[in-house]
Amino acid sequence: MKIIIHGGFFSESSTNIETKIAKQKALFEIVSKSYDFLKTHSALETVVFAVSELEDNPLFNAGIGSQIQSDGKIRMSASLMNGDSQRFSGVINIEEVKNPIQVAQKLMSFDDRVLGGSGATEFARQHGFEHFSTEIAQRREEYLAKLQSNGSGTVGCVALDANGKLAAATSTGGKGFEIPGRISDSATVAGNYVNENCGVSLTGVGEDIVSNATAAKIVTRVTDGFSLKDAFAKTFNELKPYDGFAGAIAIDKDGNIFHQDSHPTMVFANYDGQKFEVFK
Repeated sequence: MKIIIHGGFFSESSTNIETKIAKQKALFEIVSKSYDFLKTHSALETVVFAVSELEDNPLFNAGIGSQIQSDGKIRMSASLMNGDSQRFSGVINIEEVKNPIQVAQKLMSFDDRVLGGSGATEFARQHGFEHFSTEIAQRREEYLAKLQSNGSGTVGCVALDANGKLAAATSTGGKGFEIPGRISDSATVAGNYVNENCGVSLTGVGEDIVSNATAAKIVTRVTDGFSLKDAFAKTFNELKPYDGFAGAIAIDKDGNIFHQDSHPTMVFANYDGQKFEVFK
C-alpha cells in the first residue's frame, strides 16, 4: 500500500517559514490519516477521503479557502478516476458545496459522469449536498484588493491499495480572478489520470497542463514501458518550450512513488507504511 498527496503549488511556502511549517504539518497529518484509512478501504475510497481532508483545510486552495473569480464568486472543480474500471467522473465550476470531490464520487455510478456549472451544482443539491460557502476572509481581502494569490493551487491524491488497485483524485479552487467559465485541468485527463499501471495528479497552471496533456502522457508512457522517472522526464521536458508551470505526483503498479515540479515549490507528502516524505 502506498499513498502520495499534494497541496498545490505555492511559491510562498519557500519564503514564509510559518506557512511552510503549517503546510508540512498539515500534509503529514493528512497523509498519515489517509494511509490508516487505506488499510481497510480501496484506493478509490481513499483518494476521495484524502482529497476531502485537503478540501477541508483552509491552507489549501480547494474546497474551503478556494479562490474568488473575477465576478466575486467561487467556482470549484474536481475529478476522480478508478484505475481498475477506467471510469472518470468530475465536476467543473461547481458552486457552494463543501467537498466537490465527493460530488465527483457520487457521479461515478452515473452514465453522465462529468457535469459543469449550474448542472453540477443542481446535481449536488438533488443528491443531498447542502449549500456551503467555502469562502474565507483572506480570499475576500485578496479579491477586494484585486490581488493575485502567491501561486497556483490544487490538491490531489494517488493511492495504491492492498489489492494492487490504483486511483487518483484532484480538486481545485481555481487560480483567482479568472474569467467566469474558465476550465482548469483538474477535472480533465490532463490533470488527473490513472489506469492499472500508473496514477497521476497535477497542480500548477491549468492551461499549461492541458496544453501538454501531462497526466495522460505520463500514464501512457509508463503503460508503454517507461519507468516513472523516465516518463516524468520526457513529459516535463515537453513543458519547457513554453515554460510550462506544473507539478505532479504519481504511483505505479509496483508501488514506486515519484514527484516532480517545473518551478519551486510543489507541496506534497507520501507514505508507504514505513517511511514518510514531506516537501522541504
